[in-house]
Amino acid sequence: MNAPGNDQHQPTAADEVVGICQDLLRIDTSNYGENQGPGERKAAEHVAGLLADVGLEPQIYESRPGRASVVARFEGSDPTRDALVLHGHTDVVPAQASDWSVDPFAGEEIDGLLWGRGAVDMKDMDAMILAVVRQMVREGRRPARDVVIGMFADEEAGGVLGARWLVDHHPELFEGATEAVSEVGGFSVDVGGRRAYLVQTAEKGLAWLRLVADGRAGHGSQVNHENAVTELAAAVARIGKHAWPYTLTPTVERLLRGVSDLTGLPFDPEGGADREQVDALVAALGPAAKFVGATVRHTTNPTQLDAGYKANVIPGSATAALDMRTVPGHDAEAWDVLRELAGPQVRVETIHADRSLEVPFSGGLVDAMVDALHAEDPGAAVLPYTLSGGTDNKSLARLGITGYGFAPLRLPAELDFAGMFHGVDERVPVDALKFGTRVLDRMLSTC
Repeated sequence: MNAPGNDQHQPTAADEVVGICQDLLRIDTSNYGENQGPGERKAAEHVAGLLADVGLEPQIYESRPGRASVVARFEGSDPTRDALVLHGHTDVVPAQASDWSVDPFAGEEIDGLLWGRGAVDMKDMDAMILAVVRQMVREGRRPARDVVIGMFADEEAGGVLGARWLVDHHPELFEGATEAVSEVGGFSVDVGGRRAYLVQTAEKGLAWLRLVADGRAGHGSQVNHENAVTELAAAVARIGKHAWPYTLTPTVERLLRGVSDLTGLPFDPEGGADREQVDALVAALGPAAKFVGATVRHTTNPTQLDAGYKANVIPGSATAALDMRTVPGHDAEAWDVLRELAGPQVRVETIHADRSLEVPFSGGLVDAMVDALHAEDPGAAVLPYTLSGGTDNKSLARLGITGYGFAPLRLPAELDFAGMFHGVDERVPVDALKFGTRVLDRMLSTC
C-alpha cells in the first residue's frame, strides 16, 4: 500500500463503493427480532477489516454473542471542534427469496442497479461511508473535525442490542460528539419537473404496543358477555379506523412550502391544515409521498392478532400488536387518544418505544450538506423532511447528539425509492452510489 498522501494508482471511493456494497449485501444479517437471526458479527469483522486496512483502529463490541457493532475514530484537522458521528447499521429485515426476482443475498448488478436486501436500507450508505473514509485516509486527508464512524447492530429491532447498548454501556465512544449523520435523507425526488433533495431533520416517535383484553373463559356454546376476543376486536377496529387529524410540524410546513414554491400549488398553513392542499402537495412528491404522507399525522396500525386455542373454547384473554408512530412534539396527545380508543377493558402494554426527533434545518452541518449537493448537482432544490420511521439517531439523542438523515443519492424520477425500504426486489442505482461518495467526501471535508 502506498504511503498516505501518495494516491497514485489508488482506487477512489467511486471505484470501491460498488464492490464494498456487494460484499456487504452477500453477508446475511437478517434481523428477526428478539435476538433471532444470524447476527452481525461477520459483517462487523468485514467492516473492521476495511477500516484497519487503511490504518484506522476499529473496535468490535458485542452486546450479546454475535450481535456486533464496530466503532472507529477518524481524527479531524481541527481537534478543538465538536465531533461528528457518521453511522450506519449492518442488520437488515428478513427477505423471502421466493418473492424476489433475484437472490436477495447475491448482491447482483443488473442493468446499472445493485440488487439485494439492504441495498437501500442501509448497506448502500454503509458502503459509501467506508469507501469515502478509506479514500481520505489513503490520500492523507482529514475530515474537518473528528468523525466517529459507527456501524451498529440491531437497528431493525429498535437498536436495543446496537446503538442503544453502546450509548448505555460505552458512552465514552461518542465523547465530544454533538451531531450525527445517518440514513434515509439526501435522496432526490422530482418535484414539478425539478430535482429536489430531501434532508431528514425529524423522525416520528415510535411505539410497538401490545393490546390485551381479559375476559371470562368458557364454552363456545354459552352466552358470554365478558368475551376477550369481542372486546379486543372492537378496540382494534376503533384504533385502526381512527381518522387522526392533520398536525403539521415546522419541518413538514417548511417542506410543503418548498413543494408549493416548486409546483405553484397553493399552501396556506395559517388558515389551518387544509387536507386538500396538503394531500396535493404530498402527492407532488411522487414515490416519496409514501414517507411524507405518513408524517402529517399520527398513525396507529394493528399488525398482529392472537387469541384462543380451539374453535369451541372462549379464551380468557386476547392480544393484538400495534405499531404507533407519533408526530414530533405531539406524542403525549397521541397516547391519550390511543388509551381512550382502546377502552377500559383493554390494557395497553409497551413492547418497545422511542422518542420523536425534530432538529433545525440550519447551521454549519446543514450548510455543508446543501453546498455539497449543489456542487455535484447545481440548481437542485434542497428541502427538509420528516421520516415516518426511525433511525439510530434516536439512541444517540440520549447523549444530546443532534441527528440528521443524509445518505445522498441522485435517483431516476421513476424509481420507487420509498417502496424499496423493507420491500421486494430492493435495489439502488450504481451511479447513485458513486454520486453519494462524491457528496459525502465534500461534506466531510467542510462540515
